Amino acid sequence: MANRTIEMEVIKQIGILSKLGYAKKAIARELNLSKNTVKSYLAKNDLTTEQQQNSRRETLFDFFPYVKKELGRKGVTRQILWGEYRLKHPDGYCYGHFCEYLNQWLHNKDASLHIEQLAGDKLYIDFTGYKPSIVNPDTGEIREVEAFVSVLGFSGKTYVRACESQRKEDLLPSIVHSLNYFGGATNVLVPDNMKSAVDKANRYEADINRDLLDLGNHYGMAILPTRSRKPRDKAWVERMVQIIYTRIFAPLRNKVFTSLEELNEAIFELLEVHNNLPLQGREESRNDLFENSERSHLKPFPQEPWELKEYLQVKVMKNCHVQLHKDRHYYSVPFLYIGNKVKIVYTATHVSVYLAGERIAYHLRDRRPHKYTTLKEHLPSSHQFVSEWNPSKFIEWAGHIHPDVKAFIGRVLENKSYPEQTYRSCVGILSFEKKAGRDRLIAACQRATAFGAFNYKVIEQIINNKLDRLDTKKENLTLPLHENIRGAEYYK
Repeated sequence: MANRTIEMEVIKQIGILSKLGYAKKAIARELNLSKNTVKSYLAKNDLTTEQQQNSRRETLFDFFPYVKKELGRKGVTRQILWGEYRLKHPDGYCYGHFCEYLNQWLHNKDASLHIEQLAGDKLYIDFTGYKPSIVNPDTGEIREVEAFVSVLGFSGKTYVRACESQRKEDLLPSIVHSLNYFGGATNVLVPDNMKSAVDKANRYEADINRDLLDLGNHYGMAILPTRSRKPRDKAWVERMVQIIYTRIFAPLRNKVFTSLEELNEAIFELLEVHNNLPLQGREESRNDLFENSERSHLKPFPQEPWELKEYLQVKVMKNCHVQLHKDRHYYSVPFLYIGNKVKIVYTATHVSVYLAGERIAYHLRDRRPHKYTTLKEHLPSSHQFVSEWNPSKFIEWAGHIHPDVKAFIGRVLENKSYPEQTYRSCVGILSFEKKAGRDRLIAACQRATAFGAFNYKVIEQIINNKLDRLDTKKENLTLPLHENIRGAEYYK
């Protein structure tokens, strides 16, 4: 694991779990990392403050399995084992605290854990085993769909939504819909070990799907999947699914739906009834408990909604752009990063470019093929000038010199089917203002206009041969015919 690259989504989860009070060992277990990896990232990101207070206790609890084993041996006492503990950890607990924590550990080790639900703390999600169906009105074909369920741990307020499948393209938007329904995010999201949430299920270390981690990071939620084949971890949502069968799916079992929208409208009506029914043995409903005690504990949403991201590794080209191959569109990157391998992270609406975890460019997504989206500040100064080339720029530039120069540049731009082909000619012509002086450029444009030749070469020859200094009023502008005269058509 020493050479393993840790994705930015995982690094952010380390920070979220740390702020929630999880110890380094617990964070390592949940994210399938080594304890030293977690420790180094916490130190690097200056997140160790809350960990320090748990460090001694974590070390002590790691020592307790050895203590339990040794206490079964004849003559071994707690005093002896405490001495061994302090020999290894001179800054460890005193004997009294050692015994107190040992008693708690021995008492709780084999007990069935009761999870105390806190307001705004956990949101449990799962898909039901029951699959609603939709009928195609044209063919009569019956198609099964999935039913997504999410439950707030404290109030029990529930959200149910039918979707096409259990794939992440349907799971992740369903989670977002449920958060919008509740009006805020919890501290922790607890999914089952479904394939769209967990890449590799494991009793101890589940590899969480990268996109689910990104969703959790966006809303500031830690992702803690239930353990594989441990129904107690998701008992809360399992009980709710059984209730949903009775209160929602049973009443709908004989109805025919022709679309997901129609099915979800019917589900939502019964869902509101379910959330407003009094809890067993209590006068208040799930909605009452939510509004009075839990809503205020939910986290507010970020300004931007979450979107599913896609990733691409590319190299910054010499023209300061990267290509999003899916659209065949090019986006600018600061010229300092030319030649670097970067990561493009894109959604349906925007494109970001990252280097070593730092965003170096951001653009709105443009799906037009073979086009460029360019920010002026990304280019070197010389390229910035070129990027601003357009007919209006050159006509305005020439107009500041003289109306005759403006008229000449206008004719130059009209000479080609594509104005871009004449931009360099325009730059060359207008640059003679500095090289030869404004008056000579004006005179050269007037003379070339008289001959009907509109290009850079004719202006260059007039100025180099000092023809602009001749008095056009006194000379005959009809050129003699001989083999060295190419004529106006040549210059076009």
